[in-house]
Amino acid sequence: MPNTSVPTGVIDPGPCDAESTAGVLTFLRNAGLLGGDGVPRLTTLTGGVASDIWKIETGDRVFVVKRARARLRVAQEWTVPVSRNASEVAWMRTAGAVVPDAVPKILADDPAASAFAMEFLDPHDFPVWKTELAQGRIDCAFAAAVGRTLAAIHAATALSKSVAERFANDAVFHPIRLEPYLEATARVHPDLASKLMALSRETLATKIALVHGDVSPKNILIGSKGPVFLDAECAWFGDPAFDVAFCLNHLFLKCILLPSAFDRFLKAFDALANAYLERVTWERPDVFERRAARLLPALMLGRIDGKSPVEYISAERDKARVRGVASAFIASPAATLGEIRDGWLEQLRRD
Repeated sequence: MPNTSVPTGVIDPGPCDAESTAGVLTFLRNAGLLGGDGVPRLTTLTGGVASDIWKIETGDRVFVVKRARARLRVAQEWTVPVSRNASEVAWMRTAGAVVPDAVPKILADDPAASAFAMEFLDPHDFPVWKTELAQGRIDCAFAAAVGRTLAAIHAATALSKSVAERFANDAVFHPIRLEPYLEATARVHPDLASKLMALSRETLATKIALVHGDVSPKNILIGSKGPVFLDAECAWFGDPAFDVAFCLNHLFLKCILLPSAFDRFLKAFDALANAYLERVTWERPDVFERRAARLLPALMLGRIDGKSPVEYISAERDKARVRGVASAFIASPAATLGEIRDGWLEQLRRD
């Protein structure tokens, strides 16, 4: 439908206001992606809380533009620096140099505008992993590929001084990940607060490799050559255990979404964890796993009582199940991911 306030484009209805749309059109022209007389079609894409995203059609080209928001679309007040947009582009370029098929191609970027353009990957050819999992299509081989790809990126960037300098993003990672997931949860659970706050501090202080920061099934596409990672706004040089625990947490929680498939979700959990741990070369695998095993239950609890609760767990009974297992392992940390898996399996079978 035409938008009279921005006469140079065709805008489909969506959550982005006219000022944001005008900004993306300016970015397109400055980046050389739109001719002076070009009339693109802009379709707002939904699903994210941290950015405005458009699908751009300019006649013979289709691509995506992403622009970071200062205030995230969540119920609680949550603001973060828009500089994360440039870090996301840098993560994609760095990861793409390691595993070229694991990221979309960047077409243009403008850090001053907090915007970048990337290739459009048709969902018919690149289905979202979250959608597949929610429909019970659980491919353990793909889960293992996610683990292998993450390990390759972490290994290639581990202990790199130049990568550490480029992604010294504590000022973004803390407010967008540690504060909303660990510290906000600590305020809800005073009995666990000291452990959660210590975990937050220790995670922020661990500097090992390039971390994506949001390795969620909603940000992973299933490509013909393996996983494709999106939404690296939280990119940070820090603890790679965060990426692994963050993704494994989603496989745990999907057991609540689709109870009949919990055994297959746990097999996918094992496939991802084992594929990753087999490739940990920058430190002792057991040392790495111990950190991941501390983070995993904290992130489980964070998706129930933190600032970004998972949308498909609403029943109090289900929340209590997650809280029970997560709280026990926060209070008495496990040494391995398998211990937490077994504890979660026991809870699932009990109910």
